[in-house]
Amino acid sequence: MKNFKILIALFLICSVAACDDKFLDVVPETSIGVENFFNTEEDLNIYVNSLYNFPGSGIYYADGGTDNAAITGNTEMKTMMVSSPSSSTVTSGWSWGTLRSINLFLENFEKANISQEKLNHFEGLGRFFRAQFYYDKVKRYSDVPYYDFVIETGDTEALNKSRDSREMVVDKVFEDYQFAIENIFENQPDGAVNRWVAKAFMARNALHEGTFRKYHSELNLAASADKYLKLARDIAKDIMDNGPFSIKNTGNSATDYSSLFNSTDLESNPEVILGVYSLDQVKNSSWSETVFGNYETSPAKDLLQSYLMADGSYYSNQANYDEFNFVQEFQNRDPRLSQTYAYPGFVLVNSRTYSQGAGTYVQQLAKNFSGYHQLKGFVNVTDQSTINNLDFPVLRFAETLLIYAEAKAELNEMSQAVLNESINLLRNRAGMPNLTMAATVDPVLQAKYPTVSDPVLLEIRRERRVEMALEGYRFDDLMRWKAGKLLEEEPKGLYFSGLGKHDITGDGIEDVILLDASASIPDTKERNALDVPFAYYRVGSFGENVGVFLSEGNSGHILTVIERGTFDDPKFYYRPVPAAQVALNPSLTQIFGWN
Repeated sequence: MKNFKILIALFLICSVAACDDKFLDVVPETSIGVENFFNTEEDLNIYVNSLYNFPGSGIYYADGGTDNAAITGNTEMKTMMVSSPSSSTVTSGWSWGTLRSINLFLENFEKANISQEKLNHFEGLGRFFRAQFYYDKVKRYSDVPYYDFVIETGDTEALNKSRDSREMVVDKVFEDYQFAIENIFENQPDGAVNRWVAKAFMARNALHEGTFRKYHSELNLAASADKYLKLARDIAKDIMDNGPFSIKNTGNSATDYSSLFNSTDLESNPEVILGVYSLDQVKNSSWSETVFGNYETSPAKDLLQSYLMADGSYYSNQANYDEFNFVQEFQNRDPRLSQTYAYPGFVLVNSRTYSQGAGTYVQQLAKNFSGYHQLKGFVNVTDQSTINNLDFPVLRFAETLLIYAEAKAELNEMSQAVLNESINLLRNRAGMPNLTMAATVDPVLQAKYPTVSDPVLLEIRRERRVEMALEGYRFDDLMRWKAGKLLEEEPKGLYFSGLGKHDITGDGIEDVILLDASASIPDTKERNALDVPFAYYRVGSFGENVGVFLSEGNSGHILTVIERGTFDDPKFYYRPVPAAQVALNPSLTQIFGWN
């Protein structure tokens, strides 16, 4: 069935546009003669498909630079925090070509000789993509000029337009979403936008807007926050009650969660609202082994410490928890931890570029990396056809449940029944105890979010972080909760009590030897009780010529970066209009301290 659906889709798309690994090429507007196009249903499908731009497996790297994962490469926020950014240096994002393509479609789709019901469906799709486009702009700039028509080159009034208010633009966004969810067809081919996909994105962005308005006092929009929280609540509940989705739970808490991220058949998974589907040698997955190991990103200790103990208690309740070694950290934990992080005793099959080869994996340590390695999104097989066939879950029903629970908590409407139909479905899949209304405050968690005192809301935020870990949600969550200051903390890695031999695999046999910065790694390496050579590392502080940086020089946590910089609140919750654009259109003024 998967082959049939993908081949049919490829036939329709490739009849006009060249195909690549992104599956849905953009058809340049200039390549379409408007007078000769938009005449048939096939024309409309081809054009709408060109607007698709959903993420693929690259999203598994997107938490890099947050408190979920360290990153050695540059990110926009990382650069901003360690420099003196201005509108001359922060210049990306102010692009409008996609909007022009969307508005071109909306101005011409009615030429097609099809039923009104189908015309409404296609208008709904166009307005869905416009809502997506504009809410991304709102998240980045807040106030932006709004256009619902194609701007002609001679339209100086439109070209010199000032920024419209956030309130006005967001109203327009949700008008588009409302039309979309009322008119897009419910039944569409797998991988295509249908009514449920539109509702899921609408709920996501309504929660974002509601919480952003609530916690960002600089906007003076807190009075309207509940409007969007209620919308998020209602749309999420509609999906829960009337949609064909459920949490995949076979009773195997050790694999049910991870099966979402290494599957070649997500079409049959009831949790997937929208997927990007692959087919070997036709539309190969974009998977890369660099999700695992020391490449650019590495998971952080802070995320690992957020996972609960298997009995539901807080990890931080244990004495000296911050000095647990790698093996201790994984004992009696939420099973999702060992389906997200490589754990002690993990057996590596897909070794690819890892010099130690296949077998029981000994964590490789390296400068500027945490020492933790990511399993979520990593496919531990060597068969290339399986790798090429990997599917990616763009929208999961789990997110809908989290949206509903968070909106209800923010509206002070929480009850045990709400927890049972949302958060506890996720915990049940993981084999974890239920969250109850009797939850007590975790001081460590509350310190991260000092404006929140409700222990249930805090636990919902924890659940969201754990369930959606390393899927690219964390940055937006920190921004909407006004928790940008958490980005200032330098990510930590594994803890080592001192120099000498250490067991990393959990079998009681040492695997790693740490040496002082002044020592030399011997040419002939000592072998352990398994007759395997030890992995040697010289350790020390930042600035020393060593292989691994430790917080106390010869002991402590692995350090990934010496200084994360400063998060300028509220300025860094927004981006400036690039200076070159202001020079072209002086009506585009800056906000929140940007210049």
